[in-house]
Amino acid sequence: MSGFDPEVCRYFSLAGGLRSRYRALARLGGCVQPIRVRGELSHLDANGIQRKVYSTRGEVGGVLLVACGNRRASRCPACSEVYRADTFHLIRAGLLGGDKGVSETVREHPRALVTLTAPSFGPVHAHKVKDGKVLPCRPRRDAGTCPHGKPLSCTERHAADDDLLGQPLCAECYDYAGHVLWNAHAADLWRRFTIYLRRELAYAAGLTATAFNKQVRVSFAKVAEYQARGTVHFHAVVRLDGRTEDPGEVVPPPGWVTVELLERAVRTAAASVRLTSPACPETGGGRRLGFGAQLDIAPIVADELTEDALTESQVAGYIAKYATKGATTEGTVDRRIKDLADLGGLALTAHQRRLIETCWRLGDLAELRDLRLRAWAHMLGFRGHFSTRSPAYSTTLGALRQVRRSFRAEQARQCGHDDLIGTPADDSTLIVGSWDYAGQGYTHPADLYVAQLVREDREHARRSRWPRRIPSTPGEEAA
Repeated sequence: MSGFDPEVCRYFSLAGGLRSRYRALARLGGCVQPIRVRGELSHLDANGIQRKVYSTRGEVGGVLLVACGNRRASRCPACSEVYRADTFHLIRAGLLGGDKGVSETVREHPRALVTLTAPSFGPVHAHKVKDGKVLPCRPRRDAGTCPHGKPLSCTERHAADDDLLGQPLCAECYDYAGHVLWNAHAADLWRRFTIYLRRELAYAAGLTATAFNKQVRVSFAKVAEYQARGTVHFHAVVRLDGRTEDPGEVVPPPGWVTVELLERAVRTAAASVRLTSPACPETGGGRRLGFGAQLDIAPIVADELTEDALTESQVAGYIAKYATKGATTEGTVDRRIKDLADLGGLALTAHQRRLIETCWRLGDLAELRDLRLRAWAHMLGFRGHFSTRSPAYSTTLGALRQVRRSFRAEQARQCGHDDLIGTPADDSTLIVGSWDYAGQGYTHPADLYVAQLVREDREHARRSRWPRRIPSTPGEEAA
């Protein structure tokens, strides 16, 4: 292992060599910040006799490493990839059917990809493209200037990675309080949208809400994404199903339920949703909040791509991508802020910093304390879940994780590790675990290097669809 520092070589020697350490960490999938636990497993039989079958004392460093499971790519690329893949299969199962307990008939149901956005809180710099050509940001011939002397036009052709994207033309004119309050109520706006959508579908069909709900069920799966300006918008797969006496059964809807009916109802519902924020003198009283005018509805088709529609696999990949986007690229912070002094060490734009400071200031007001804006300042006020689904849409993330656990348990049985899996061969024996949290992250930089090797290897295997292999590394044979 001449390619490594002597201290690293000693560490790998104690751990059984690089190849051995690679295989030990491969089960974490390349997690960069695993949870460290100490403890032991014991078997307790029917006679009350307890026998120890495993202890972390035999592990390197005396700890067992468990993957962190963080969905954020900025925190752990490997675990976020698992989350992305799970989300992809969850969305895909609800589109294709025939797997994971979803009927194959869903391919024939009216379906659409709906994107709901926030209203404008002030002009911002944007990247605009038409027919492959980058357009000027905000060209205005006679725009003039704002009350603070800033020009209200911008003729720059911003690149996709321009730091100015999402930044207001005038920070003093920008409605930061309205922006933060909208984010804080975005989840409730979505909830109300689902209610309004059912009502509008019933009205368009000439039925009462009760009669409609007896015949048709609205199923959906949605994810939240941050725009460059720091507002949340929602991407949702909306599907119309029929109803039976069995609430878990998915059947085709009546023939009069069409994609055109769904599209009209979505547009009307999105325009109708309104709510009022808590009244507060600091924010000019109660704010009337609703979705923005920018609304996109794309029908989902089962066969080839058309000009105005998307295929099922495209939609599943599209939704899954936004479920794991790195928080730092979205304009948010990937961990809670305990004090504004914490912002000093973060790479934030002036706009992002102003939004967080607004959350902090409004969060201290008695009228807005229930919004917990300080606790959610790192998310610019957004308090909702990034990924949600209706009960009948498809399978659950928990079910997908249970499939993985069962698969690994079967692997353990085949390797003769019956004592270590969750279900012992003898039902009269109880497995007792005693675990203590010992920290997070690797205790030696060499392990982080190995985790990187594992992640690169899995990424290579995923992209090339080749069998996984142990990569060549400096001095591997000596390891």
